[in-house]
Amino acid sequence: MQTIMITGTSSGYGLEMARHFLDKGWNVVATMRRPDDTILPASRDLRILPLDVTKEDSIAAAVAAAGPIDVLVNNAGIGVVGAFEATPMAQIRRVFDTNTFGVMAMCQAVIPQMRERRSGIIVNVTSSVTLAAMPLAAAYTASKQAIEGFTGSLDHELAHFDVRARLVEPGYAPTTRFAQNADLNVEDLIPPAYAGFAAPIFEGFAKPALTTKETDVAEAVWAAVHDTSGRLQFPAGADAVSLFAARRC
Repeated sequence: MQTIMITGTSSGYGLEMARHFLDKGWNVVATMRRPDDTILPASRDLRILPLDVTKEDSIAAAVAAAGPIDVLVNNAGIGVVGAFEATPMAQIRRVFDTNTFGVMAMCQAVIPQMRERRSGIIVNVTSSVTLAAMPLAAAYTASKQAIEGFTGSLDHELAHFDVRARLVEPGYAPTTRFAQNADLNVEDLIPPAYAGFAAPIFEGFAKPALTTKETDVAEAVWAAVHDTSGRLQFPAGADAVSLFAARRC
């Protein structure tokens, strides 16, 4: 049985990924900052470990406890929505600490064992904002775009050791907590000058034409793990697939 380690499994995409791979008979190492909050069902193939991807000691402890890892999925992330000029730099750094540097730190922690075995897959979960920039999400978009370039370069670098790096790009899912993870009130990040501009955008968030389901993302990760074509990007969800196709035209 192969082992997959997934970050950010307390809810949303990560939770569904854990369920999906458990259903497929994999050993799953599900990580989250507060393991006591998990709603994952008990299983002999499931291990739940505490992990904060912004802390090096937490990463080292989780990777050591996980044992040999065949697949790493970097899913943990936070979002922030608001006008860039009103977004505190401290919050922007926090977004990058989790979405960008946290991903890179997890990769550094796991790559050595994959390189030595000459086998392994790293799947980095970004966002459809990398396919088409979304207004009022500049900091979030930048943090995810950085991982797009990083993953492409990393895949070339690790191919020599038969290790692969892949991208899964989820679309918009109203059921995820996204901006709530930033612990900021969106209203505080919309100055009066932006109110008229922001109103129709938030209306679009509330009634999107196309959305992404958690199962779409889990299935895209599954496809990325099993793909042998050398493909780098895997859009997830009808909206992301549509944006990906439009970008390639």
